[in-house]
Amino acid sequence: MPNRCTGKKNMKKIALFFTALLLGFAASAQETYRFAERDTCSLYLDIYRPASGAQTEFQGKKKPTVMFVFGGGFVTGQRSDKFVMPWFDLLTADGYNVVAIDYRLGMKGYKVGKGLAGAYKACERFLLAQEVGVEDVFSALSFLAENPELGIDVNNIVLSGSSAGAIISMASEYAVVNGETHGMPEGFNFKGIMSFAGAVISTNGAPKYKNAPCPTLMLHGTADKAVAYKSVAALGRGIWGSSYIAGKLAKNGWEHCIYRFKDRTHDVAAYMYWLWPIEKEFLEQNVILGSGRTVDALVDDPSLPTWGNISLDDIY
Repeated sequence: MPNRCTGKKNMKKIALFFTALLLGFAASAQETYRFAERDTCSLYLDIYRPASGAQTEFQGKKKPTVMFVFGGGFVTGQRSDKFVMPWFDLLTADGYNVVAIDYRLGMKGYKVGKGLAGAYKACERFLLAQEVGVEDVFSALSFLAENPELGIDVNNIVLSGSSAGAIISMASEYAVVNGETHGMPEGFNFKGIMSFAGAVISTNGAPKYKNAPCPTLMLHGTADKAVAYKSVAALGRGIWGSSYIAGKLAKNGWEHCIYRFKDRTHDVAAYMYWLWPIEKEFLEQNVILGSGRTVDALVDDPSLPTWGNISLDDIY
């Protein structure tokens, strides 16, 4: 447990990470709906529609809806975080629907113990938090499917997430390719995944994909200390990050795009707005046109912003 002084520094670091993004941006118009009622809370989603006059097709094909899952270490965050609004505005200006969803925060109030024993036990709780988030993603999809008047085609969804939300997004697709569709029709899959500093948590060894996943975009800092860039595991329990997942997909010849940000930390989890050109190309080429394009790029870009090296100790 960090001492009192260190704790204050950590809180300040996290506050700077988020509040630096709030300045000067306005939110888009939205519609809000309750999609699930849980024992502990109600879950809501917001829909942001394409801007007036925006092109909702690309080369004659309908653009997908981008569903976003917020980050915050499974302990904090909200679907309406102001720092993502500029990115939502980019998406809607380019003709995309955006759906931002709630999910239950599975690590909230949990105290992570020290040493290997603490980490070993905490992994079970992290897995539960991931699974709860996946369940809530599919509840949101079911709600949209049951309410077609809302105009969101659940068969044309790109699931995206930041940090914990990226983990949930990656795990949702992992569930689908391994036959767990959580109530969705047989054959359902996402049109794409966009993961900002994501991973897959497992207590049963390294992830094994039974089938090819949908087009997957992974963006991750090579020096990330909050969500493993490669993997951190012991005795079959751990977290397998973007670099590991990309290697697994490449070995099988499966389509994917990974951008490795040299020496960058968990800042990449908040780069949605700044990396729009990369996302736009992925959405148009991989998702809409189905080009099968694969990218493995090491990016060294000093112009990208930084807010300090956030670690697991800062969050928990």
